[in-house]
Amino acid sequence: MAAIYFTITGTNYRHGKDFIEPKMEVMLVKEPENEYDKEAIKVEMPGLGIIGYVANSPRTVLGESYSAGRIYDKIGDTAMGTVLYNLPGGVLCELNAEDIK
Repeated sequence: MAAIYFTITGTNYRHGKDFIEPKMEVMLVKEPENEYDKEAIKVEMPGLGIIGYVANSPRTVLGESYSAGRIYDKIGDTAMGTVLYNLPGGVLCELNAEDIK
């Protein structure tokens, strides 16, 4: 199966992203009760809680990474990802293969 990449966005509303480094693990948690986006997937880190969301807009998704809408049915209620790059436009991550349905 091909790798699935995703972008973390919205970090500026939480803790920022300067501390995020490659190889860090993040947890994706579906948020179906989100009033703005029924396909919202929040991104959490141990000890910090929510650090952002999986990008779900063409202007926030980096490169060929998947939007939250494209990932939503490919994972269970939670999944893990690994940070690849901390870029000016967002944080690029890879979905852990064992969490893909």
